[in-house]
Amino acid sequence: MLWKPATSSGDAAPVIGAPQPTPIEGATALKVRIHQRLLEFLNLGLLDKTPRESLRLEIRGAVSALLADEKRILNLSQTDQLIEDVLDELLGLGPLEPLLKDETVSDILINTHSVVYVERFGRLERTDVRFQDTRHLVRIINKIVAAVGRRVDESQPMVDARLADGSRVNAIIPPLAVDGPLVSIRKFAKSPIRMERLLELGSISSDMSHLLRAIVQSHRNVLISGGTGSGKTTLLNALSAFISDEERIVTIEDSAELQLQQPHVGRLETRPANIEGKGEIAQRDLVRNALRMRPDRIIVGEVRAGEAFDMLQAMNTGHDGSMTTVHANSPRDALSRVEQMIGMAGLEISPRSIRQQIASAINIVIQAERMDDGRRRVVSISEVVGMEEDVISIQEIFRFRRQGRGSGGGVSGEFETTGVRPRFIDVLAARGVELPYIDFSAGRRSV
Repeated sequence: MLWKPATSSGDAAPVIGAPQPTPIEGATALKVRIHQRLLEFLNLGLLDKTPRESLRLEIRGAVSALLADEKRILNLSQTDQLIEDVLDELLGLGPLEPLLKDETVSDILINTHSVVYVERFGRLERTDVRFQDTRHLVRIINKIVAAVGRRVDESQPMVDARLADGSRVNAIIPPLAVDGPLVSIRKFAKSPIRMERLLELGSISSDMSHLLRAIVQSHRNVLISGGTGSGKTTLLNALSAFISDEERIVTIEDSAELQLQQPHVGRLETRPANIEGKGEIAQRDLVRNALRMRPDRIIVGEVRAGEAFDMLQAMNTGHDGSMTTVHANSPRDALSRVEQMIGMAGLEISPRSIRQQIASAINIVIQAERMDDGRRRVVSISEVVGMEEDVISIQEIFRFRRQGRGSGGGVSGEFETTGVRPRFIDVLAARGVELPYIDFSAGRRSV
């Protein structure tokens, strides 16, 4: 029985003539008010078990009665839209549902309850989406974070979470957010973006894609570097598609969002501290535990602190082909950041020893960048070739050379070779990995 039992026999129905709040004009206010009244009569325990179409029929009659009680007359189209909005409030994330269903939206940025921006095709635009008030927005935030066993309140006003489809969510509420709650949602495609799609988008050249396939198949350790929103995770997903189905992979993330297609994948996710400040499980703990799980490869979503040392240890002790990402603006900066993060582990290791560990563990650094026009490109593929005195030596193999602005305002340029032949070419042959012929002559336009 979808409706709560009535005091008399029969199903309960929304009570007509009940005291009403002061009418507030606007579709959002009406939707939220009807949703709140429906909650008084619905058996919430059966909502998730009731098919959406059956629920729609049940809700239509109740909404019609409540609209009559509100003295609001809507046409059929408006009524259908209101019912969809109410269903979104009951089953989904309210005003966010249309944006989450819109495949052209890649980011949703909520700046308080009254301002919502989205990113489409690399460009930010303001939407007409609104929440009724701060309480309404906070309720939606709590619905998101509760699904992954997390919480947000005044004692813990920042939270990272994810949606069921793997989309990444970050929320911060007052008192840290001065004007009201701030929410960022990084959406992910329902199906992972593969290398073929990156080629279509112009994010990479064909020669570069062939080289990256060989790099992954030959078990080179890869560090993907880039700024926020540069496509590091997307590229990591694309590279993971080249891993054999016969290998065991363990992924470690703060918020599980990788979309690996292999059948033998173990997914691990960190856990924040509870209200008493206990129970935290950090990435470093999971990396150490992963070493006991007999992985062929370990993939860390992003290294931020001391887990960088454990990741290098894994790469240096038989887990060849492992991959991770880091925030940095260039391949050289990426290696420097890894060195700094190893320092955060609190170990007594000399800088030279740290650099030797890095040079031995990391074979390839891939730099991704989000351009001024919103497009994301792989702007550099570099090989770590060892140490020269106290400096890690790297050589760039491919790069993206900017040439200015195109007629449509987009960044123009081309991928080109640097004249360096990778040293790991011999490793490919030894491992039986075939690489189509690539001309590494200096300045050659990469196709």
